[in-house]
Amino acid sequence: MAHEITTGSVTANGVNFSYLECGTGPLALCLHGFPDSAHTWRHLLPELAAAGFRAVAPFMRGYAPTSIPADGMYQPGALAADANALHDALGGDENAVIIGHDWGASATWSAAGSAPKNWKRVVGMAVPPGPAMGLAFATNPAQLKRSWYMFFFQVPLANMVVPANDLAYIDMLWNDWSPGFDGAADAENCKAALRNPENLQAALGYYRATLGSGPRTDAYDAIQATGGGELTQPTLYIHGKNDGCIGLEVAESVSVFSPWANVQIIEGAGHFMQLEKPAEVNKLIIDWVTAS
Repeated sequence: MAHEITTGSVTANGVNFSYLECGTGPLALCLHGFPDSAHTWRHLLPELAAAGFRAVAPFMRGYAPTSIPADGMYQPGALAADANALHDALGGDENAVIIGHDWGASATWSAAGSAPKNWKRVVGMAVPPGPAMGLAFATNPAQLKRSWYMFFFQVPLANMVVPANDLAYIDMLWNDWSPGFDGAADAENCKAALRNPENLQAALGYYRATLGSGPRTDAYDAIQATGGGELTQPTLYIHGKNDGCIGLEVAESVSVFSPWANVQIIEGAGHFMQLEKPAEVNKLIIDWVTAS
């Protein structure tokens, strides 16, 4: 039986979230990153539904048609608080699972760490768990070079450059991060969520909060900190071998610094592996979240 993807909305943590959903059963919350949208999960949602889950993919805070958060907070701890609030608002129980890509992965690590009873099993993609990313920033010049865009987003010039030529900057990142993959349709899905200047400022706000030029709160800092340590749930980390955003060597270091996580490398895929190799990635995820 084919599982249709439908839309819905719910208020959680003071944000009115719009979402895509598919299926019935325990909650499987799927969180997207940048420059992306909830549509990035369109191949996975029906597979999760077929496996007996209610799969829900929200547009993250600030990404239209989800609302701009009144608190103006965009640090990973805020995203994690959103995920845990969505768990409750969507009727999640102890059998819920959480799956995140890019910023969604950062949110996933801290959501699972701060509310371990909410999430039975955990999957993150493209942004590693534990200390791997922070250590790469401190010791790996190649990764600092790949992450140039994060530093560019801190300066006012980004407010003019990123939206120019119908957000051509987003097309550039898709081409750089998933070499050889035609991501035009998904780049357009992201542009639709960010064409309004307020929404684009929200997306840039994720980076500004993380690197210090945006607002933060102690409460969200505390939630965020839980994502830097060992998670108690079975945890899967998936990374594309050709990822142009976060290098393969960073992903491989997870096995050293966070040996509690199961690391899987996807051959022939870049940053957006869930779209480049959907059959392979979906099987890894489905097998993981349905394991006893």
